[in-house]
Amino acid sequence: MAVLRNASVCLALALFLGCAGPDEPLTHNDPDRYTLAADVLWSAPDGFGLSMDIYTPRSGQASYPVLVIFHGGGWLINDKSIMDQAAKYVATNGKYVVCNVDYRLLGEQSNTVTLNEIVNDALGAVLWIKKNIAGYGGDPQRVALTGDSAGAHLAAAVVNLGPNLSSSGYSQGNLAFQPSYLPDGITAEDVARDDGMAVQAAVLSYGVFDLHGRAVSGFESWKNPFWYVGGALPRGLFGVEYSLQSHPELYRGVSPAHNIPDATERLLPPQLLTVGSEDPLTTPDSVQAYQAALITAGHSAQYWEHEGRGHAFLDSGSNSLLGVSFADNAPEALDVMLGFLDEVFYQ
Repeated sequence: MAVLRNASVCLALALFLGCAGPDEPLTHNDPDRYTLAADVLWSAPDGFGLSMDIYTPRSGQASYPVLVIFHGGGWLINDKSIMDQAAKYVATNGKYVVCNVDYRLLGEQSNTVTLNEIVNDALGAVLWIKKNIAGYGGDPQRVALTGDSAGAHLAAAVVNLGPNLSSSGYSQGNLAFQPSYLPDGITAEDVARDDGMAVQAAVLSYGVFDLHGRAVSGFESWKNPFWYVGGALPRGLFGVEYSLQSHPELYRGVSPAHNIPDATERLLPPQLLTVGSEDPLTTPDSVQAYQAALITAGHSAQYWEHEGRGHAFLDSGSNSLLGVSFADNAPEALDVMLGFLDEVFYQ
């Protein structure tokens, strides 16, 4: 079945999914303040082309910190276009090179993509950016990650699991990842040895941090409508031959909540966690629990709650059924994000 990534499909099931409907006029977007390199191909795992949009400010600095965006959609729907307005807002109002990234979805490649392969894509995108972003005015030594919902999971996975790399790939006995992009002559082990996945900050918006818990609650079953909207039949996150009961370690291995290092062993970068006060999918309690776990392990983690908002408040466009629109919901949250990033990179 073809994977449906069109926002119009989302409108039909908006009550279930909370994704954006038809675009409204852009707000807080000034194309004169940035240049855009659209659809830059960064990798093609198994022949599946992956691209990113790169926004470079025109304010005249020699180089800028970099913000990498991973979109949400339950790893089954949407593409980078759902973050277009957020990317343009940051490029207009901030002093950051913005990389809005596509990755594979579970239903793609004939419904064979696995969750660890999606993490591979997130890791590979960050490596590509570090290798190539200087050509777009970015500083590869000053990189921040962000994402919403499933995208926040990917950003957190890069932060927490970045050193867990192996050319052998992900398996029951080897919970390590092989990035979808590697520079010529460089192995996954080389990247791990040189701490090549290190980033300097992360902003995680209404993130999913425990894939084991999501599987327990029925993510892989017919109860999860994202499968159908994504044009795929429900199945295991790691393939039909694996299950939570037979291989629970695979689910924990891709879960940031199960892989928080103690700060005495590896200090994570400063992080900001955000969530809507009325979010029924990733609740404030769940995000606060993840913040508490980070702080207990010795890391810096701030929390901000978007009062009166639900899920997907950063998405482009509007959804009248849910009462969500970018113009009404996103700017305040993006200003908080920019304030946090400016403290990290410009103080």
